[in-house]
Amino acid sequence: MNESGTIRGMRETEAAKKETETIGRVQAGGNARLEAPMRVDENSAGPAQSGGLRRMLLTGASALLLSLGLAACGGQSPTAEAPAPSVSESQSAQEGPADSDAAEKAADANSADAGEEAAHTVYPLTLKDATGEEIAFDAAPTKIVSLAPSETEALFALGLDEQIVGVSDNDDYPEEAKNKPKMGGFELNTEAIVAAQPDVVFVADVTDDATVESLRGLGLNVFKFNPDTLEDVMDDIAVYGEITDRQAEAKTVTDKMRADIEQVRTAAAAIDEADKQTVYLEFSPGWTVGGGEFMNELIETSGAVNAAADTQGWSEVDSEAIIGKNPDVILYSKLSVDPQTIKDRSGWANLKAIQNDRLVALNDNLVSRPGPRITDGLIEVFNAVYPDKLK
Repeated sequence: MNESGTIRGMRETEAAKKETETIGRVQAGGNARLEAPMRVDENSAGPAQSGGLRRMLLTGASALLLSLGLAACGGQSPTAEAPAPSVSESQSAQEGPADSDAAEKAADANSADAGEEAAHTVYPLTLKDATGEEIAFDAAPTKIVSLAPSETEALFALGLDEQIVGVSDNDDYPEEAKNKPKMGGFELNTEAIVAAQPDVVFVADVTDDATVESLRGLGLNVFKFNPDTLEDVMDDIAVYGEITDRQAEAKTVTDKMRADIEQVRTAAAAIDEADKQTVYLEFSPGWTVGGGEFMNELIETSGAVNAAADTQGWSEVDSEAIIGKNPDVILYSKLSVDPQTIKDRSGWANLKAIQNDRLVALNDNLVSRPGPRITDGLIEVFNAVYPDKLK
């Protein structure tokens, strides 16, 4: 819902007052906690509520290249004179242009590989984050706070376990994340964040821009990510790698993700047009997803048609519109949606998906977290829609 100017002004005034009081208490060493609001209007649903829902889903509660240094380059031993070529070497030199071309290509490939292996971050480094702010890094961060499960998963995937000094209450993967100090969930524990003395605080869309600015007001170096597509997710992982000087590790992660995507695209391309399935996705009771969200991209990359593709973002389900689309498959959240409520929905009993019992539960964390496992979620969606078609 679009809030009226009056109500929004009142809320912003109250938020500013709360922020000022909170900052004062934290700087004074108090036990202040800073809330990351979901901005849900209690009276009706709309874009504001949709934004809050998206932040919730990104936590999974509805439920990032090179630590390898430059290879040491030793000097060549001096040589008094070049040795005379052996018979085999002379023969090699006389071989045709095809062999010469092959050798040149091999040399170029080796040179490219060496260049990739030698990639490392040059500091100082300045990058612009999702809020448009330019953030400077004088060196690779040694103390990192991550305030979103997707970011924590990415950081662990880059081998940054020792550098992570705090995570959100919702972080549960990998297993080691559960043992990290907790910095709060939707309500952030700013005292704990400040006490951790991080070099950088990584946040995602679950943390709104007002909260980001409040954290920056406490002297924290905050870098926000907000990916909307699979390509955005992989680009962000590359940025994690650049910031932390783990570029080789980040490339390994994104190479695997690209291979997953290519595998699914190849399989999807082999699906006959007549066999393409229409899919309805319900990831929160009564809510579905349309264009502009990566969950919609998961469906479309799988070679299926999203029954809610003509809507944008997250929205309350339009029952009549879905009945009109008559989906072949219904996908739903394993953690938050009871499939029986879908079956019992008025007018839905005759949907092909229900008639053929093709309601499939999805692993919430795989498909809702825009991190390194999102392509595992893509594979899960494809297998749910087209069983036994992935090679």
